[in-house]
Amino acid sequence: MMSFQETSNTATAESMSSGTTWRAASLRKRAAAAAETVPVKVSMTAGGDLTKPANSQQVIPANLTPCQDPALNSILARLRKKNEDSVAHKRVVDGYMSLWAGDKAAADLSNTEAGVAERRVHSDVMTNMYYDMVTDLYEYGWGTSFHFARMYKDSTFKESITRHENYLAMRLELAPGMEVLDVGCGVGGPMREIARFSGASITGLNNNAYQAQRCNILAAKQGLASVAGAVKGDFERMPFPADSFDGVYAIEATCHARALENVYGEIFRVLKPGARFACYEWLTTDNYDENNMAHKKIVHTIEEGNAISKLYTIPQCLAALRTVGFEVMDYADMADPATFLSEACNPWYETLKGTYVPSIENLTRLPMSPIGRVITDKAVTVLEWAGIVPAGTRKVTALLNDAADNLVAGGEVQIFTPMFFFLARKPEAAGAAPATAA
Repeated sequence: MMSFQETSNTATAESMSSGTTWRAASLRKRAAAAAETVPVKVSMTAGGDLTKPANSQQVIPANLTPCQDPALNSILARLRKKNEDSVAHKRVVDGYMSLWAGDKAAADLSNTEAGVAERRVHSDVMTNMYYDMVTDLYEYGWGTSFHFARMYKDSTFKESITRHENYLAMRLELAPGMEVLDVGCGVGGPMREIARFSGASITGLNNNAYQAQRCNILAAKQGLASVAGAVKGDFERMPFPADSFDGVYAIEATCHARALENVYGEIFRVLKPGARFACYEWLTTDNYDENNMAHKKIVHTIEEGNAISKLYTIPQCLAALRTVGFEVMDYADMADPATFLSEACNPWYETLKGTYVPSIENLTRLPMSPIGRVITDKAVTVLEWAGIVPAGTRKVTALLNDAADNLVAGGEVQIFTPMFFFLARKPEAAGAAPATAA
């Protein structure tokens, strides 16, 4: 199996006739090299394997990536690979869970600000631990596009996911010859679809090494390595020159940022003047009441189950865009029943809630449904007991199941959206982005 560097070299050599493809591949290679030199945000302790910033009350594992092989095809094979170093996997799971232990130990959730501050300090490490835990389970249950979509009636889940991705490409007016950044690209499902749909060359940015490697393996398998590839890097400190991209999009990824101003500011910096940024953001809606403990429990469980320090509100999101210099061109909560074409859609959380009318489509959705999740949880329990999958895997499935139940609850009472769409533009005469948040 070739490395991404080797794959990029091969793809570039085969596409010398296209100057844009050559430059995009070169940009990915330069970014990969730059990412290796970006300093870490938190200081290392003398032992070298733990991080503890001066203002932190907690020691969090760092650089404890489980034993993983992104080239393996089946979820069971990849989980068994992790079991070759089950201690490392368990430490990652325990490290992630420890960031939420203080909130759970409290009598109620009336004051979680100390926990929020702690998680923001460790946001990059926390997100890395999370995706080391869940990526294989996500692929098994959801596919390679880790996001929700408007569920149009008489459309399959796959069709809805694809349409949701291509809507961003349309609003960005992507076309062959454009260089585009996918911020928080996961394992590259959206990147590959948008590259096929638009003909643009897509560079993905992902701070999780396992996901970035898997992204490139899947792009190569699908013959897309010349137009779609990922590099490892922090989206709050991007390893790209200013004014590099003709367009940027993010799909349910920037919610992991320490502060929205940080990631939006970096996107502003790397966009060319006049270029656009399109996004689906996870946010609380105007119906959310921070003082309503039922609401807060739902949102807190969504945050815990998805590595989000604290969800922002819709007004905070729009303010963050304008603070860093963007012109907001358009926005809409695609999950809002009052949004355009909502009468043509089933609820976005339909796949998680489950529909049990017999059909081939509902059978394909079974792993996402409550029954399917219970079956997966029981299977993982047995496999962990038998020593086939690593210790801690059952904790991860329980975490994801709790999050799924509360995503449904948040959608039903309309206090949460996973698809607040906005389209923003960097002004033609834009200067440097303002200083980002701490």
